[in-house]
Amino acid sequence: MLIQWLGHACFLLQSESGKRVLTDPFNEKVGYPLPHVEAEIVTVSHQHFDHNAVTVVRGRPKVIQEPGEHRVAEISVKGVSTFHDKERGAKRGANIVFVINLDALNVCHLGDLGHSLSREQLDRIGRVDVLLIPVGGTFTIDAAEAVQTVAAIEPRIAVPMHYKTAYMDFPITGVEEFTKHYDRVSHRDRLEVTSDGLPEQTEVVVVAFSGGRVGS
Repeated sequence: MLIQWLGHACFLLQSESGKRVLTDPFNEKVGYPLPHVEAEIVTVSHQHFDHNAVTVVRGRPKVIQEPGEHRVAEISVKGVSTFHDKERGAKRGANIVFVINLDALNVCHLGDLGHSLSREQLDRIGRVDVLLIPVGGTFTIDAAEAVQTVAAIEPRIAVPMHYKTAYMDFPITGVEEFTKHYDRVSHRDRLEVTSDGLPEQTEVVVVAFSGGRVGS
């Protein structure tokens, strides 16, 4: 599987057969170049402008924006209900965690998770090979809470997202606040991963912003 970061909480997952899943596309207010890419599936964790701009996606994708079990061709997607804040959604509403099974790998996208996960939610999420986790705080869990969430989920690879960069002026922190907690950190232009090539212990991988360059 190839994983590319298109900015903010938007990733493109591409299977070995070329099938594509796009997570949380954003509109022009965010600051990054828009993710004008084609995909079979688009997941939307919640209905905010920086996560639900499905009209920028090319093709005729299946939009998944509800919890529960979903399947499109050989791709299965499981949505787990969570919240955007610590007040059970009273401040910012609901959030959906998606677990995407592709190429025998479970990729978990936490969306704008705003709280610690319960035991029941962790059980629903299940095994995670690659975790896409918000780390910037203010609107989501912060860096320290993200570290605790990684420890609770125990993925093989943790990829930070939703953090401050030069493209945006959101009041959130940079990725270094998260990565400073780890010894095993690597930086890659894109993440290529196979089910038999996963690290034994959790490794943090910072995936570079693609700059709109999408491809295999």
